[in-house]
Amino acid sequence: MSDLLGRLRERGWRMTAQRRVVAEVLDGEHVHLTADEVHARAVVRLPEISRATVYNTLGELVTLGEVLEVATDKRAKRYDPNAHHPHHHLVCASCGAIRDVHPLGNPLADLPDSERFGFTVSDVEMTFKGICPNCVTA
Repeated sequence: MSDLLGRLRERGWRMTAQRRVVAEVLDGEHVHLTADEVHARAVVRLPEISRATVYNTLGELVTLGEVLEVATDKRAKRYDPNAHHPHHHLVCASCGAIRDVHPLGNPLADLPDSERFGFTVSDVEMTFKGICPNCVTA
């Protein structure tokens, strides 16, 4: 489970009702919602929240480094609250479902010097693709 709400409180982020609802909607494990999905869930909790407020709040959370913006293929961007827990993603090529995965080892160490081309590599983003169980049985 992500600790998004706790991290935001520790930072002293001004927790308006709208911001709190967006953070609550995002908080959890394997959460990778689009902005429209965040808005739809937020409206259930706070009917007066606007789409613009949701988009602005998501932008702030990404800028703060508290939420990751995940883009897979040509699908809508998704928002991942597990920004402080290193992980990769497993994506269904059919429905777009995303799961966080934590393979063993260090992918930075697996990149040989001959393949770094002089780069100082600081981060790795890895996406595994396949078909999820729901799509296999459909």
